[in-house]
Amino acid sequence: MNAGKTAIVTGGASGIGAGIVTRLRADGYNVAILDLNPSADDDFAYKADVTDPDEIAAAVSSIRSKLGPITVLVNGAGMEKYRRFQNLDFEQWERIIDINLHGVFHGVQAVLPDMMEAGWGRIVNISSSSTHSGQPFMSAYVAAKSAVNGLTKSLALELGPHGITVNAVPPGFIDTPMLRRSEEKQLLGGTIEEHAQRTPVRRVGLPSDIAAAVAFLVSEDAGYITGQILGVNGGRNT
Repeated sequence: MNAGKTAIVTGGASGIGAGIVTRLRADGYNVAILDLNPSADDDFAYKADVTDPDEIAAAVSSIRSKLGPITVLVNGAGMEKYRRFQNLDFEQWERIIDINLHGVFHGVQAVLPDMMEAGWGRIVNISSSSTHSGQPFMSAYVAAKSAVNGLTKSLALELGPHGITVNAVPPGFIDTPMLRRSEEKQLLGGTIEEHAQRTPVRRVGLPSDIAAAVAFLVSEDAGYITGQILGVNGGRNT
């Protein structure tokens, strides 16, 4: 294990989160996963609901005892919901906000003491390219992810003097199980391949594309970059 390079990735068991975990481990980080459905084969995967601060605190305590203080946090846990606004009840709205926004709040608060003590930290929030232009039938999701971008900017200003950077990565059209399920339900307004052909780089994004951006933002080389929203979307949003 590499002392001083302990990272947590929420939502790290699949999709974009899993891609980030793979990349950070390859880069030498001790990476722990917080997820509702963690793999039983991963010694550092913990079951935790990001909307429950007590579950997060318990997991973080266990991770700290095994891997040391946490100085890198990637908030990747998320949930989307396709629903016409007039059919969206407040309970559904609250659930989406709770996971996508409040989960970031709980995650940052849980690890911040370690970063403050170290005088160094990296926080990367995975938001969404839908925050650039909006998205029909996803009002709660877009609202939550837009708030994550705003929170990122505010935390960057507040935590910068303590050696902690805070940035966000809004992924574009990324090939994940969640995207494939949306395609099967005909929720994308076309197939994945059709969307790829409308993307300037003419391909769908991969979790590794997002992971590459995250790997840079958590590195020493990115120490002068904070409060930024780094879109990784193949040119779909500029």
